[in-house]
Formats: sequence, C-alpha cells, structure tokens
Amino acid sequence: MTVWTSETDDILVCRQVRHETADVKSFIFAARNGARFEFVPGQFLTFDVPVGGGIVNRCYTISSSPTRPDRIAITVKRVPGGPVSNWLHDNMRPGCEIRATGPMGDFCHRHHRAGKYLFLSGGSGITPLMAMARETHDLALETDIAFLHSARSPADIIFRDELALIARHLPQFRLHAICEADSPGERWGGLTGRLTADGLRALVPDLLSREVFTCGPAPYMAAVRGLLGLLGFDMAHYHEESFDFGAATPEAAPAAPAGDTPVFRVEFTRSRRVIDCPADRTVLEAARAAGMRLPSSCTRGLCGTCKSRIATGKVEMKHAGGIRQREIDQGLALICCSKPLTDLVIER
Repeated sequence: MTVWTSETDDILVCRQVRHETADVKSFIFAARNGARFEFVPGQFLTFDVPVGGGIVNRCYTISSSPTRPDRIAITVKRVPGGPVSNWLHDNMRPGCEIRATGPMGDFCHRHHRAGKYLFLSGGSGITPLMAMARETHDLALETDIAFLHSARSPADIIFRDELALIARHLPQFRLHAICEADSPGERWGGLTGRLTADGLRALVPDLLSREVFTCGPAPYMAAVRGLLGLLGFDMAHYHEESFDFGAATPEAAPAAPAGDTPVFRVEFTRSRRVIDCPADRTVLEAARAAGMRLPSSCTRGLCGTCKSRIATGKVEMKHAGGIRQREIDQGLALICCSKPLTDLVIER
C-alpha cells in the first residue's frame, strides 16, 4: 500500500467533521490518492489554509492514532478572531480538499522510553497526548500513564467519553480531569480549580520518577514548569509542545551594516527577487528585511513551512526537527534557520 507523502500529492480530502465540544471540532481526512498515513503520535501537519485571498500556513497536531492509517485527523478549537481556526470551522466540510505537508515533529513518548509517563494537557493541547493515548489503547499496551487534563468546565473536556473508555480498558492508564468551573447544565463532581503543586503531588505521588509530556497554552505550560520546579522534578525528563508561535515570530528587521561580516547574494527564482544576506542572518530574516513575504510560521526550524530547495550554494542550518535528513540530502532547507555560507539560488 502506498504511503502518503506531501512531496508526491499534498492534497487531503475531508471525510468527516466531528463536533467534540461547543467550540472544538475534529476534521478527519483521507489521502486523495488512497495512500495510507505513517506517523508517530505527537507529530503534526502544516496546512495551507486559504484565508483572505491568500494562503496562511498553520500547524495542527494529529489527534488520530497511527494504528488507523487510512485516515488522519486534527482537532481544532475555534479561537475568537483566529482566521485559520474560524475558516476551518466555518468552511471545511466532507469533500473539501486542502493542502498539507508533513507529518513532522518529534514530540512523542516513543522517543523517550520510560517505565512510567505523566501526560499533562490544557484545553486543546490535549491533541498530541490523545494520539499517544489512542495508540496505547489500540495496541493494548501495558504502559503506565497518568493523564491529567485541565479544562474550563466539564462540557469543555475534549474526548471525555473516549478517555473514560480508555481508562476502563487499560488498568495502568489513570485519568484525572480538572475543571475550573461547572458547566451551565452540569455540576462538576471532580477536581476543581487549577493545577497546583499539592494537587499534582496528591494525584501522582510518584511523579518524580515519570517522563513528563505537556501540551497546552503557553501560560499553562509555564505554570506546569513552575510546579514541577517546586516539586524538585528533574527537567531533563520534561518535554513540551506548543504551536503558539506568535511570540517567537520576529518582525522584519531593517538591513544592518554588514561591517566585516560577509554578505552573500541570494536569488529567488520564482519571484525573481535578489537580496543581500549577511552571513550572520538567516535567509528568512534577510528576505523579510527586504520586504519579501515568504511562507513561514514558527521561525524555529520546527514546522517546515518555509522549506525551500537550494538550487545552488550552501547554508548552515540549525533546525529543530522540521526537516528530514533525506530532504536535506535532496537539497531542501528551512530558510528560517539557515544562514548562507555562499551565494544562493533558492527555488522560491
């Protein structure tokens, strides 16, 4: 069976839209060419979303399990004023096609073998951990997982019924949900408020011996890091994922005097633009400074949105997992984390 790759056919076809909560939907896709999907739980796809007459790139974690390779799903919370999440909620229907690249990323417990795990999620940050939980359930693995999810209310607990089912089937899968408040139609009988150090220690007394995976809004993850620090957790065993790239995306900087720094010529073949790029700047920084608008998102070598082919020339690239070695061998690079070593010709 053919394995889906965005380099061969990057079109995904929506097969179903599921309403998870009042403001969260799951979108289930199939490959247009009938290919199957290969990925590890915790990876993400980058979508080309047609918004406002242009294309906006956005990363979404895969929420489905790799054990069910005929479909791939993302779960998206509608964000007030968010152009991409609102477009998906308002426009994506069964039969719609959308372009995507990936899967990418290395946020996965498989890469960090441990005897016990602690999954911590807040809101829609549950998606990568849900993919890991689903795989564990489908394979009937006897993995010791403590899963703590924080939500605004019981009505906002994403995958609530399915998580309860997994907990019933897997004796070593322990689920705890923490809600800030009751729902209008449901009084929450479980833990209330926000996660605290005392609460975390009470729920998971052996947390210091666990490998911790966290995903959620930036304030949530900052709070988790603080709590673990208070409890004396060894942060070498801590892993987190976030697609809140807003704070990480720099504004275009003005061209700086090169001084004695070498400056290289960078030619973009599709736009026919030629810019100067100092050796101490990334190609993306120089392009932005020159007024170019290139597809990019994370600016950290993670999402793969800015992946480009280097037709001629060499770069020094320090990426964070957003590109495969075979792609590098084929001449591709992430220009957000690539500095020129020579003059360049880039197929962009």
